[in-house]
Amino acid sequence: MSLIEQAGLGALRLIDPERAHRLALAALNAGLGPKGGPVTSARLATQVAGLPLPNPVGIAAGFDKNAEAVGPILAAGPGFLEIGAVTPRPQPGNPRPRLFRLAQDRAAINRFGFNNQGMEAVGRRLAARGPGVVGVNLGANKDTTDKAEDYAAVLAHLYPFADFFTVNVSSPNTERLRDLQGRAALDRLLSRVTGQWADLGRAKPLFLKIAPDLTEAELADIAELAEGHALSGLIATNTTLSREGLRSPRATEAGGLSGAPLKARAQAVTVSLRRLTGGRLPLIGVGGIATAEDAYARIRAGASAVQLYTAMVYAGISLPGRIARGLDALLARDGFGSVAEAVGVDG
Repeated sequence: MSLIEQAGLGALRLIDPERAHRLALAALNAGLGPKGGPVTSARLATQVAGLPLPNPVGIAAGFDKNAEAVGPILAAGPGFLEIGAVTPRPQPGNPRPRLFRLAQDRAAINRFGFNNQGMEAVGRRLAARGPGVVGVNLGANKDTTDKAEDYAAVLAHLYPFADFFTVNVSSPNTERLRDLQGRAALDRLLSRVTGQWADLGRAKPLFLKIAPDLTEAELADIAELAEGHALSGLIATNTTLSREGLRSPRATEAGGLSGAPLKARAQAVTVSLRRLTGGRLPLIGVGGIATAEDAYARIRAGASAVQLYTAMVYAGISLPGRIARGLDALLARDGFGSVAEAVGVDG
């Protein structure tokens, strides 16, 4: 990390986290972030569900909800970016404050509630974006009576402008959203969304993002449904409702917990899903990844790619590029010619 980035992070930590995040996006758009494009090499270049990636280290949904800084973010080194969550209509989300740093735990708690500018505004920005791999996290409006219809609507509207899509049924901050992970409800929802996907040609991958707070039986149901609906893969995991082992005075805030405390559980879910799917379904690992070693462990456990978010609060926007370079070195050390060769070797 450069001295300039260190100084900027120090200044941002002195102000409200949500305002700091807005300033970080503004700084990126002002040209103050790292440049050079996605880090890549013969070992790092890979494919996930047929999607070519220059490297397997991406940025998770939530960092750029409204596709406001796509170009500058991709210039900083990640292999791909997921924007959103995006809902059909704009919505303000939950009342502020709704984002909290837990510095002692290298973590964060958020209860945003799918705040975003809506699919039309996001679509206009994505239509004007430059090159790079960009996905859209699909959401539903809080007050909608038909969540499945909302997911299908956003998929259809933004399909021409992005490279992959994610059905998000795992945010803990929209009332009753996680209920959609139950077998019957998820089956109905996926029937509607994959029907829309089929109408669009299924040329672009469609993933399902799940919560870490699921039992083995629930994970088995989700794996079976994902394969039955011919989804492209699973993203594991979203934030957790657990507060186990936290030290920060903010630990009692309501919302989803992300960052270092999630690492062990997200790793375990990856191992379970790899076993349940027999490696047939690509996995993208998220949760507690802050170093090249973390990313390598998730890949060896079965993830074909990984995503970051909270770790960048503490280590800066250059972190994905640094992790990608470190991952390249780890792969070379262990004699792997490609990322794909390392996927699931510990399973």
